[in-house]
Amino acid sequence: MIAAVQRAAFYLTCGSLVTILFSIALSQLLMGIALAALVVSTEEIRFPPVRLPLALFFLATVIAALVSGHPMEGLPQIRKFYVFAILLLVYSTFRTLAQIRGMVLVWAGIGCLSAMSSLVQFFHRYQQAQQQQIQSYDFYLAVRTTGFASHWMTFGAEEMMAALMLAALLFFSRERAGKWFGWTCLPMLLIALVLGLTRSVFLLGLPLGGAYLLWHWKRWLLIAGVIGAFIAVLTIPLPVRERVLSVVRPHGEIDSNMHRTITRRTGWEMVKAHPWFGLGPEQIKPHFDEYVPADIPRPLPPGWYGHLHNIYLQYAAERGVPGLLMILWLIGRFFVDSLSWLRKSATKSEARFVWYGAVAVILAILAEGFFEYNLGDSEVLTMFLAVMGWAYSAQRSGAMETEGDNVSETMAYAAPAEAGISR
Repeated sequence: MIAAVQRAAFYLTCGSLVTILFSIALSQLLMGIALAALVVSTEEIRFPPVRLPLALFFLATVIAALVSGHPMEGLPQIRKFYVFAILLLVYSTFRTLAQIRGMVLVWAGIGCLSAMSSLVQFFHRYQQAQQQQIQSYDFYLAVRTTGFASHWMTFGAEEMMAALMLAALLFFSRERAGKWFGWTCLPMLLIALVLGLTRSVFLLGLPLGGAYLLWHWKRWLLIAGVIGAFIAVLTIPLPVRERVLSVVRPHGEIDSNMHRTITRRTGWEMVKAHPWFGLGPEQIKPHFDEYVPADIPRPLPPGWYGHLHNIYLQYAAERGVPGLLMILWLIGRFFVDSLSWLRKSATKSEARFVWYGAVAVILAILAEGFFEYNLGDSEVLTMFLAVMGWAYSAQRSGAMETEGDNVSETMAYAAPAEAGISR
């Protein structure tokens, strides 16, 4: 009976990780049931050695809410503490590298289906443009692809993390089972990311994480990739080419360049005015206009001004500079530990694919975070924390070099969760 409950906790955790790609409500429901199963079982509940920075980040958030004068309005960010439970679940229930490999391939499979859905969305937009004889770049930008996600930013970050973990597995895992499937999915993920037109993902986060992986796999491919990218700019479809060029040649208010400048400057004013405790969680939107610099003309250009589109400014403006330092301490601990394990492990250690993937994901998320509040998205945060949990699980004694495990068994282990997919 106890073994069955322990096994159920693993199944449910896998289910939560699978469903996060298309249903946050179902994912969090399964997470709660998994937590209950873990508590009921005699399984040891483990938490990675990041309790102090995480506790201090929670404390900074609570204090910021209390001193803001609007504590009830900050409750959504307090409730979001629940998402961090996935770190405990992954670290407690994932015991072998085969289990991690299996889930990475499942992520790739679901991500590939979401990518295919996004390509259909892009094709429909293309057909509309042809029927209406519209060749303008803004026609594509106004309605971007989202796949199974609710927003293109969520879609881009999810696909980016799935692609980087899959690439790490394909490049560094010695286990061949399932790789054919991974190599089939990877191009689809990459194409969907480019056609998603989210610059912070396909021009910053993904290239940085991918470059790190290629540098440690086959460096000549990195050089070839850079040359290929320059050539591709000349031949890629008009919306993508214009999106790339918009980094240095924006199309007026259509692109978010000016919008991001305004949110960045406004966020800095907020931080300067409230450096210790910030404005409080969920207080950026109601107070945004009060901190817009006087030299910025009104009305403001189109864009979402409900947050600052920058994780560093967002955390500092909401929870104070100490709150920002706590979350950076937490992420920094993930990063340093993964690099340390890579340096200490044998060259042929199977666990290296997990740590390479974790480092790539951290680099990508931190880079994208300069232009989007990505970790404020529960779906993105869940996947990010799951990757970090895998990194610690891979390091745990006895779980790293399980030569007898096979991916097909693990894929079947997680199959009940995948079978519940609906769209």
